[in-house]
Amino acid sequence: MRKQLREKIFESLASVLPITAIVLVLSITIAPVSAGTLVLFLFGAILLIFGMGVFTLGADLAMTPMGEGMGIEMSKSRKAVWPILSGFVFGVIITMAEPDLQVLAEQVPAIPNMVIVLAVAGGVGVFMMIAIARMFYEIPLNRLLFVFYGIVFLAAAFTPASFIPVSFDSGGVTTGPVTVPFIMSMGVGLAALRSDRHSGEDSFGLVALCSIGPVLAVLILGIFYQPDSAAYEMKEIAGIETTVDAAREFVRAFPAYLKEVAAAVLPIAGMLFLFQAGTKRFRRRKILKIVGGLIYTYTGLVLFLTGVNVGFMPAGQFLGAAIGARKDNYLLIPIGMLMGYFIVAAEPAVHVLTRQVEEVSNGSVSAGSMKTGLSIGVAVSVGISVLRILTGIPILYFLIPGYLISLLLTFFVPKIYTGIAFDSGGVASGPMTAAFLLPFAMGACEAAGGNLLTDAFGVVAMVAMTPLVTIQTLGLASELRRHARSKYLKDQFEQIEDIVLYFDD
Repeated sequence: MRKQLREKIFESLASVLPITAIVLVLSITIAPVSAGTLVLFLFGAILLIFGMGVFTLGADLAMTPMGEGMGIEMSKSRKAVWPILSGFVFGVIITMAEPDLQVLAEQVPAIPNMVIVLAVAGGVGVFMMIAIARMFYEIPLNRLLFVFYGIVFLAAAFTPASFIPVSFDSGGVTTGPVTVPFIMSMGVGLAALRSDRHSGEDSFGLVALCSIGPVLAVLILGIFYQPDSAAYEMKEIAGIETTVDAAREFVRAFPAYLKEVAAAVLPIAGMLFLFQAGTKRFRRRKILKIVGGLIYTYTGLVLFLTGVNVGFMPAGQFLGAAIGARKDNYLLIPIGMLMGYFIVAAEPAVHVLTRQVEEVSNGSVSAGSMKTGLSIGVAVSVGISVLRILTGIPILYFLIPGYLISLLLTFFVPKIYTGIAFDSGGVASGPMTAAFLLPFAMGACEAAGGNLLTDAFGVVAMVAMTPLVTIQTLGLASELRRHARSKYLKDQFEQIEDIVLYFDD
């Protein structure tokens, strides 16, 4: 166990160091930050490294076997109705436990908090049912994506323009670091008992469909409530003079995150208890291992979220404001792209996704190519987001063609890449995006005199969209290489056959 934990911490160290180095270089060159903010950031980076390492170990020990076990038991049912209804319950419970949902509700004061919570949770539950039904009835994922994204953009046409970025950002609510490993593993379990050649492909796509639910739910609420806008107040950066002051900030924050993460993990632990009581799926030793994994998951996530929100959020906001206030604020675009390229590696759920993709695809889709595709996608998305801040271009001008291209690609790439790509979009837009890139965009927007609601919001939505194109482009390139290799081998065989025939004559 110690060896595994050490390996995980070294992996997270390699992931967090690049973005830490970038911030340090910026802070002593074009965007000087206060000493207090820098100390908070460095303390946060340390918590991030240890938190991510402990969390990923916990996900391996608890979330993966739990999700797969539940998926396998659900797939044994002769009638699809019970697994589908169970999916609705799982979707609602997991979503209501997600701390980010409360943050979303606070951003829309014109709509009662409980209305938003229930609508989003219900939306995820419904789309979880659809995702499970798709696997049972072997419905192609691209058809469902075409239909439901068509409905999403139709709803957007009737929603107030200032409300659209927040609506699309809400898709990140279902992609928390606790829920993603669980949902993805459930998909693997549901497909495990199928022996057809499409079972591996169909194990992906649950996160993709579940991410549509919150967007559609919030857009529909916007149509009926007709709110003038969402709301957001920039957080003031605490005045830090000494390292002791910085330590106190983290100590003050710990109780809140202890409660938030408990609210996210306890419902999943409750589902495990009920599942085990009803199925006796796991032996005593396995249960103890899963419980230990849940403790690791809880501890790691508390450390991670505290480090991100207390340490990284002020640094992101400060850097964005400092660069946005410069005359050459166009530098925001390449700097934002550079940070986006490296920051996605620090998302906890990305490590879970890339490892699972490599295992399910038997190495045909490598973790390295996945990480490269995700990094390029997030870099492009941050570049576009910063361009929007500087120019005020509406977000739909990018989302509509982006999703159209990604949906069209589904007809030309291997099906496994479609599921992986649309799952990747949800996974990439995790807590690092919300707690570092979004404050960076807001600081830049305020300094450049832009509109926070229409220009700064939408970063999460863009981060969720661009990997759909980049990952599927990898798939298209792979397919073209395969065809070229097949053609080459066929030509070589024909040449050999001609030589043999020549000598026979």
